[in-house]
Amino acid sequence: MKDRVRLCSRCFSLTEEDPCTICTDERRDAQTICVVAEAKDIFAVERTSAYRGRYHVLGGLISPMDGIGPAQLRVRELLERIGREEPREIIIATNPNAEGEATALYLSRCITPSGTAVTRLAYGLPIGGDLDYADEVTLTRALEGRRAL
Repeated sequence: MKDRVRLCSRCFSLTEEDPCTICTDERRDAQTICVVAEAKDIFAVERTSAYRGRYHVLGGLISPMDGIGPAQLRVRELLERIGREEPREIIIATNPNAEGEATALYLSRCITPSGTAVTRLAYGLPIGGDLDYADEVTLTRALEGRRAL
């Protein structure tokens, strides 16, 4: 397995074929790219069966405390890909923690000048959750991200 698995030259996901099956699937929306921190995050999104676009794996998140900046991630490759493929939308799907938020903000600032729409996964309360147990940040984000019924 170690000899066969490598990174996709387009999205940087783990694959046995280059480019990977997601990048070569013509049924997928090539105009939408979901940016994730790690290859394992692709599997989490794919489990939902709700997303039919393509992906880009950064290889981590910005974390100054760990000495990880944008130069250590695949940001340059993402920007080059945006210039080459001209997608309609970039979905930033990083974790809702300090590193994920810093990375999302940085990416948004880098991508916005290209004219490509930049969106972020919504935040909120989990299904089956109880308001009494939700923290203030989660409730605030849920209120900010509310939508019409």
